Amino acid sequence: MSRVFDFTSADVRCAATHFAGADGAPVVILAHGLAGTQDSGMWPFAEAFAAAGLHAVTFDYRGFGASDGQPRQVVSIAGQVADLHAAADAAKRLPGVDPTRVVLWGISLGGGHVVSAATQRTDVAAVVSVVPMVDGLAAARLATKHHAPGQLLASTGRGLTSAVRRRAGRGPVMTPVVGRPGQPGALTLEGAYEDYLAIAGPTWRNEIAADVVLELGTRAPSNAAASLRVPWLVQVADFDRSAPPQAAMKAAFAGRAEVRHYPGDHFDLFSGKPFHGPAVRHAIHFLRRTFSDLVAVDSSEAGDATDAVEAVRG
Repeated sequence: MSRVFDFTSADVRCAATHFAGADGAPVVILAHGLAGTQDSGMWPFAEAFAAAGLHAVTFDYRGFGASDGQPRQVVSIAGQVADLHAAADAAKRLPGVDPTRVVLWGISLGGGHVVSAATQRTDVAAVVSVVPMVDGLAAARLATKHHAPGQLLASTGRGLTSAVRRRAGRGPVMTPVVGRPGQPGALTLEGAYEDYLAIAGPTWRNEIAADVVLELGTRAPSNAAASLRVPWLVQVADFDRSAPPQAAMKAAFAGRAEVRHYPGDHFDLFSGKPFHGPAVRHAIHFLRRTFSDLVAVDSSEAGDATDAVEAVRG
């Protein structure tokens, strides 16, 4: 069972959804990746956690999806981490939730956000990072292997122009979130366009402020990994062309994390893809070992249920 609710982050209304678990169970707050909205791939994960007895909360960052906030479609790392904190605070007040056991779960860019946020809180009991982007400079180096120099220069140029316009109080330069190889966009690797559109929900928009390339370059939650003092699961796609797997594994080592590997690319852990079921089952198994009082639900059934729900939605 799920219900929608709102919470406030820095005086901005943010939209969220609560998937109810067992009474007194921990709550998992799910943080999406680049330009992601809660109706774009988050709900199958949340439904699986709820089927396993956990409460789960998905939400939209300010300026994205069903949340308020201006300007729209602009990524602020600090703002998104603040929204994650506000979502966690709101989740603790939901009926049936044990407020002393918060789990931060994030995918892609959100997989780094949860590391940053967890080191700033005392109520986090576990962290899960899925194909996490934890090092912006490492991601930039990886991009040089998969993109033509001219494409990278053009992307940087659009980003600089957008940043200058925003500082001058004008609107940002917009670029697609995903495009086909050779087209403008933040993600233009072969298959990325099809993979993102396969999970895109009604509130998702294929545009983003171009200065996101500059924002991501400052991203380094890996520096905080060594400060984590709670169980941490890192789920790595070994052939990830967007979030460098080596950077994720280096951060995992620093944070004494449990690591699971999947022989796929960045989007292959989402619903409908080859490793979604295993990734869900591994996360539930990890949380069941962390919280011994979870309702005894077969985690394989919870993992399979996510694919069934997605198939029904069409």
